[in-house]
Amino acid sequence: MIGNKIAQARKKINMPQAQLAQLLFISPQAVGKWERGESSPDIITFNRLAEILDVDLNYFSENFQSSNDETASKMSTDNFGDIEQTEQEVANLSRTHDRQMQINLTAVNLQESDFAGVILHKGRFKASPLCGADFAGADLTGSSFEACDAHEAHFNGANLTDCIFSVTDLANASFCKSVLVRTDFNKSSLVGTKFTNVELTDVKLTMTDLKKTIFENCIFNGVDFKYSDLRGMHFDGHTFIGVQFDKSALNDVSFMGATLKNVSFRLPFSVTNKSYRAFKTVCFDGAIMDKLTYAGLKGLWVVDLSKVTVI
Repeated sequence: MIGNKIAQARKKINMPQAQLAQLLFISPQAVGKWERGESSPDIITFNRLAEILDVDLNYFSENFQSSNDETASKMSTDNFGDIEQTEQEVANLSRTHDRQMQINLTAVNLQESDFAGVILHKGRFKASPLCGADFAGADLTGSSFEACDAHEAHFNGANLTDCIFSVTDLANASFCKSVLVRTDFNKSSLVGTKFTNVELTDVKLTMTDLKKTIFENCIFNGVDFKYSDLRGMHFDGHTFIGVQFDKSALNDVSFMGATLKNVSFRLPFSVTNKSYRAFKTVCFDGAIMDKLTYAGLKGLWVVDLSKVTVI
């Protein structure tokens, strides 16, 4: 019986039912039902069980093949067909990552959780404490983080393609060598958040306070900064390709030595003396830009482009 297999493996590593339940994000009662044979884990959960209990996936399928199982000897040939199918499903679990079901981690306390290297596509983190959680090297493609406290979380080397961070606290979080493709940071806190050695491709950083965000050795390709607060930011030496700074606050922003190709600047709100004075404080000294970007800036008549190189 599968329940006996689970119980034996759990006891072998001296793990209480409550601890196993916590690692699987289920109740201890659910584990008890498995071990009493009243219910059985779903096919996805077997893979996680094998990891936690440090057993091979075939450990569970052997239960169905046992020649000593008195019940098995009474099964019909048709039933054996079902057993073989289940066995094959368990044996193939490690190859089902691309079809992984959506996992909902709503309102779950995940502070300082270790998610390093996990594969979680289209996962949902909503209203969950994620302070200090470690997602280093994880594949989180298509996952969403909504109204979460993820300050000081680590996303170093993580694949965040098509991920959404909405109204999420990412203060002092780390994104070193992360894969950021079509990633959406919307209305989120990025105070002290550090992006290092990252190429941001088609990323949205909209309606976000970026005044104290740290970008080091980054390439911005197709990034949208619409309605974001960038006052006082230093983008010196960075590369910008197809980037939009539409209606963003750019007071005292520096692009010294930066490379800008096909970059769009639109003044915030209405064209007033105040918005012109604010944009006049932007520094492009030593910047390299293409003719289109240069023409757009020159047409605003407010910024000093005397030290710009046009290519």
